[in-house]
Amino acid sequence: MKHFALHHVALFLAAIFSLPAAPARAGETQVAVAANFTEPAKEIAAAFQRATGHKAVLSFGASGAFYTQLTQGAPFEVFLSADAERPQKAEAAGLAVPKTRFTYAIGRIVLYSVTSGLVDAKGAVLKRGGFDKIAIADPATAPYGVAAVQTLQKLGVYSALAPRIVRGSSIAQAYQFVATGAADLGFVAASQLVTVQGGSRWVVPKALHASIDQQAVLLKTGATNPAARAFLAFLKSRQAIAIIRRYGYETHR
Repeated sequence: MKHFALHHVALFLAAIFSLPAAPARAGETQVAVAANFTEPAKEIAAAFQRATGHKAVLSFGASGAFYTQLTQGAPFEVFLSADAERPQKAEAAGLAVPKTRFTYAIGRIVLYSVTSGLVDAKGAVLKRGGFDKIAIADPATAPYGVAAVQTLQKLGVYSALAPRIVRGSSIAQAYQFVATGAADLGFVAASQLVTVQGGSRWVVPKALHASIDQQAVLLKTGATNPAARAFLAFLKSRQAIAIIRRYGYETHR
């Protein structure tokens, strides 16, 4: 009987130790994401959850609007901005964890129209005319809007086109203006056009605007949340970088 009992104990222990190790307890993190990064962020969040078990709850909007919300106590734990300015300001204001800020993507803007042939390969339509409304993201809150204004200024057409400009609250709304025909053409993020067929477009040369360095930072609200730190670490992974590049962004890594 004693031998029988020991035999069963041994079998029980063997069964326990043969089980796969239990993963660390899955958590959740609140992430504020610049509107231009909507689709890649969704893919990255899904891959992150598969890899770690953690869930990234994403909110999308204009970087400037998010920064204002952060100063008012919004409960975001990670901030993926469309520029470097807002994460730097968050750090300076004591809202972010020092030495966690990094550039996760370098964005590109595109002049786009759903009308074939309207936008030429050199963007000459901006000087030639032949359109009524042109959409941009609001430069007061959206870095892609700043890049659009800089481009128009560099080309010497901003003053002439100013009465025709319609401003979206974010690059997402600017794209909607163009996609629905509310604007004949507009400056959108290259990432928004990755799966879009047809229309006409001009990829704006980088020399026409300041580099769109998109930075991420860990906010102090997420300093003790392992899921928040894990998400930022995953954003630097090869898997995440491959997704980022597939959407037309450049990276430093």
